[in-house]
Amino acid sequence: MPEESTLYLKRLERQVEVFSRLMEVSAQLNTTWQIDKLLSYIMDAAADIANCDAASVLLWNHASQELFIAATTTNTKIDIIGLSVPLQGSIAGTVMLERRIIQVDEVHKDPRHYQKMDEEHSFVTRSLLGLPMTVKDKAIGVLEVINKRVLPWTDEDHYYLSILAGHAAIAIESTQLVNELRKAHDELSNLDKLKNDFIAIASHELRTPLGVILGYASFLQEEVGGNQTSQEYVQIVINSALKLRKIIEDLTNLRYIQQQKTDLQLSIHPVSELLVEIYSEVEALATSKQLKFAIQKPRDHWRVRVDRGRMVMAFTNIVVNAIEFSHEGKTITIETQVINENEIRIAIRDQGIGIPPDQLERIFERFYQLENHMIRHHEGLGIGLSITRGFVEAHGGRVWAYSEGANTGATFFVSLPLFVG
Repeated sequence: MPEESTLYLKRLERQVEVFSRLMEVSAQLNTTWQIDKLLSYIMDAAADIANCDAASVLLWNHASQELFIAATTTNTKIDIIGLSVPLQGSIAGTVMLERRIIQVDEVHKDPRHYQKMDEEHSFVTRSLLGLPMTVKDKAIGVLEVINKRVLPWTDEDHYYLSILAGHAAIAIESTQLVNELRKAHDELSNLDKLKNDFIAIASHELRTPLGVILGYASFLQEEVGGNQTSQEYVQIVINSALKLRKIIEDLTNLRYIQQQKTDLQLSIHPVSELLVEIYSEVEALATSKQLKFAIQKPRDHWRVRVDRGRMVMAFTNIVVNAIEFSHEGKTITIETQVINENEIRIAIRDQGIGIPPDQLERIFERFYQLENHMIRHHEGLGIGLSITRGFVEAHGGRVWAYSEGANTGATFFVSLPLFVG
């Protein structure tokens, strides 16, 4: 009886030891996204739990449809990592295909043993236990433990290593997915940089010939004098060139859509001065459409801490939209009020074509157009309001729009922190 109790206690101690190791490995598997470290944890734990000389992890390559050696604990003279193992006729391949544990006590008697592995790294495989690694009924690879120091293999070996193989499969699958996402993110970042570089170069290269076109067109406009037909042709050239310049400016401003607060050059400005500058930017365009402006002058002590250039551009984008979507002879109103003593709200109200209520949020999306691009009457890339929102939010503010629908006009609200000091 004492001997049985001693054996029972030893068995319990072994179980506690193994489960502690499994918990330790599980914690390590959940804290690293480096595949090499992950496989190292798995193999060390497998060899230790089963009391074996070595362990290997073989993974399935979905692209090449091959089973290959991903990692091994054996001391190799020749690097075998990446070596392909036949799916048909090998022990690991059988484990993978049949998704079951295979135990081999005398490997040299099993014709399925892949001799090339031993030959290439001067290692003698005597015994082997192979376990499938599966995730949601999908086999992703094989865990092998090699050369058990004291045979036979036990039911505990099968049980504990099955638990480890299950944890390992989930960890490997998750790590591979994370690494694929990181790779995709890096590729998207590179594409975004290429896009920005292309836009910057293209915009720069287009400005020079466009400037020449506008210069000669203006010269021709003076030369043709009173010839009405020639004047009309030259005006068409000038108008087209101006539209192209606006497109180039929009392309250049794409980089501002995701404006960061750290990019801003902040200084304190009276709101009244900003409104004067904004009006000077759009005065010529408003005059060409015979539009009137009604601007409520803010109080002199109402000030904001902003990047002046960025904020003028943000408001100019809104006002230019109001001009473009307003009918001739209408009025654009700009009003300012202080909310809760710490927020200043500027409302830009037009009497234009209005905005469907269900589109009031979408108009701030990049490249979004209210009108169908094939039949629309108003030009532009549809990024002005996206840039405006980026600028305003970078300043800790908010921007939104209100309209009751078609032909009711629209009001754009911009709220910014009021500078108190």
